[in-house]
Amino acid sequence: MAPAEHYFTSAPGGDPGYRQIAVRLAGRDVEVTTGNGVFSPDRVDVGTQVLLSHVPAPPPGGDLLDLGCGWGPVSLSLALESPHAQVWAVDVNERALDLVRRNAAALGLTNVNAVLPQDVPDRVRFMTIWSNPPIRVGKNELHAMLQHWLPRLEPGTDGWLVVQRNLGSDSLHRWLQAEFPSDFAFLRAATSKGYRVLRCRRRSGSTEAIDVVAG
Repeated sequence: MAPAEHYFTSAPGGDPGYRQIAVRLAGRDVEVTTGNGVFSPDRVDVGTQVLLSHVPAPPPGGDLLDLGCGWGPVSLSLALESPHAQVWAVDVNERALDLVRRNAAALGLTNVNAVLPQDVPDRVRFMTIWSNPPIRVGKNELHAMLQHWLPRLEPGTDGWLVVQRNLGSDSLHRWLQAEFPSDFAFLRAATSKGYRVLRCRRRSGSTEAIDVVAG
């Protein structure tokens, strides 16, 4: 990756450096392709590991979103666990999207749509959102991203975010609680390895009870 580039660069330059790595996703040992210019190309990063180990099983059907998909560990996990769902793998990084497509094809997954944010049809609403969001894009960009995507949760469903504590997970939690309307509830679902997992509940009604998960 060139010095001025980041994993959220839309078209990384330089040698793509494609390589195969062995990872464990959805309880399966698999081999995937990664490359330079994408987030955590040599392993499933710790934050994503924390997210995947603390979320409940995804819905069996409907549209599911991986926001900021990188080379695809979350998207591939969703697709493996919910083969009858449609998984939307969304990123601004074209190389990352290409890697998701390669990896989905190699694993025989036909239910993964790896697309730029603007290519998700406006009509699509999600049964869950799983995300290790790109905190380093900056607070304004991150907030705008969450303001756009979280309202696309179906009522009565949950989104799950993993954020490093020393990168502002608690301040983000407070912002979410203050920013979103009363039909949303934001709870700390887990704390592990320096990360928080935040549950974003889109209530199905004003009297819906929300279980608090200790963490």
